[in-house]
Amino acid sequence: MALNFAIFIGALIVLLLSARLFTSAAEKIGYFFKLPPFVIGVFIVGIGTSLPELISGILSVQKGVSEILPGNVIGANISNLLLITGLAVVVNRKNITLKSDYIYIDLHFLLGSFLYFYIIAFDGKIFFLEAFIGIIIYAVYAIYLIKGDAVINETKKSKIESFPWKSLAILLGSAIGIYLGADNTISALSKIASFLNIPNSIIALTALSLGTSLPELAVNISAIRQGKAEMAVGNILGSCVFNTFVIPSLASMIGQITVPDNLLRFPLPLMAASGLLFYLLTQDKRISVWEGIMFICLYILFIIKISF
Repeated sequence: MALNFAIFIGALIVLLLSARLFTSAAEKIGYFFKLPPFVIGVFIVGIGTSLPELISGILSVQKGVSEILPGNVIGANISNLLLITGLAVVVNRKNITLKSDYIYIDLHFLLGSFLYFYIIAFDGKIFFLEAFIGIIIYAVYAIYLIKGDAVINETKKSKIESFPWKSLAILLGSAIGIYLGADNTISALSKIASFLNIPNSIIALTALSLGTSLPELAVNISAIRQGKAEMAVGNILGSCVFNTFVIPSLASMIGQITVPDNLLRFPLPLMAASGLLFYLLTQDKRISVWEGIMFICLYILFIIKISF
């Protein structure tokens, strides 16, 4: 049992570090090709922080423990909105002000993504045909963002004159690290759940989702230290939208995804309620420190309720 715990922690660390290296290398390659900073920030960095959830979800379906995927998606979204947002505001030590873009685009797609996931998961089964609609909606979201923002931003001039071969090597190596880390994380998680007689979905909802949310936390803390607290919130919203629309869609190509009753009864409604609460509290275009503390307390309550 101790060995499985050690493998789980070690594999999760490899997964997170590999995702970080992958994102950094992809950024440098993106700048070489003179991609707009907005595209690099939203898609390369935003999607990069969600790679642990994506690869873990795909491998869980492949290994026949598909219930891990919805548990991880739901848990990651709840931890992003409540815990990561709360910590971001508290670390910032002052209110975070949001621009209108976040109000009119990201928040609306956040609610839409949660409604989409609620619809496809409600009967306990997620099939490819219904899940594929998520890819279409995410493509609409991406086009909307690029047309509405990236086109008016000046492309950042690349300081890299020669092709970053080192970054390409890191990109490929870290991709292998992501796969191996995710593969061993899922295997160890299943063994731990079996030993403790705890459903895979509950372990994924708590331990795995919290672990795979660490990249978002790291990126957000870094952004706050650079005086870009608003960017931190944007990363959280973008990650939630990607998690909910894209991960089930891609994973369902491999096989049917099972959503256990223990996720439908409490965690799924809580995810929807968290999204609605976040939406309502940000209508004044700011998140106060007191609201951040409330988010953290709600997340702690969620963990206590799940654990006992």
